[in-house]
Amino acid sequence: MAIRKIRYIGDEILKKKCKPVKNMTPSIETLIEDMFDTMYEANGVGLAAPQVGILRRVCVVDVRDEEPIVLINPEILETSGEQTDDEGCLSVPGKVAEVTRPNYVKVSSLDMDMNPVIYEGEGLRARAILHEMDHLDGILYGERASEPYRDLEEEEEWEEE
Repeated sequence: MAIRKIRYIGDEILKKKCKPVKNMTPSIETLIEDMFDTMYEANGVGLAAPQVGILRRVCVVDVRDEEPIVLINPEILETSGEQTDDEGCLSVPGKVAEVTRPNYVKVSSLDMDMNPVIYEGEGLRARAILHEMDHLDGILYGERASEPYRDLEEEEEWEEE
């Protein structure tokens, strides 16, 4: 297990569409383990393979309220409701923007054994799943935001005064 280098906004790989995973291989297993390690090290709640430079349809999510999940070749089956909140990203450090997303999502995916599985999420979990799935299609959250990125550090200073 290792911490991988996170790619930042401006890196062309973040704009590319990822390829499906056809077979579970030792390199994909290691990628998934490393993605969890990298996400936890950076205090994130999700990470997609292109964020560590790999163009495969794999992402991990752990919002700390339920079991961590691995999404391999995920597809949205259903969404409902609406939530608007600030969103951040490990690939856009120190910035946030207000994004409206569905409050509920149901996705089909493959698990580590390449078996079909269904995951559901509400609130933050739904937001994290959809955010990470966007990465798989080369979309950064700023493209869905209702405003430009804001500097998180400046806002924290403002709140302290």
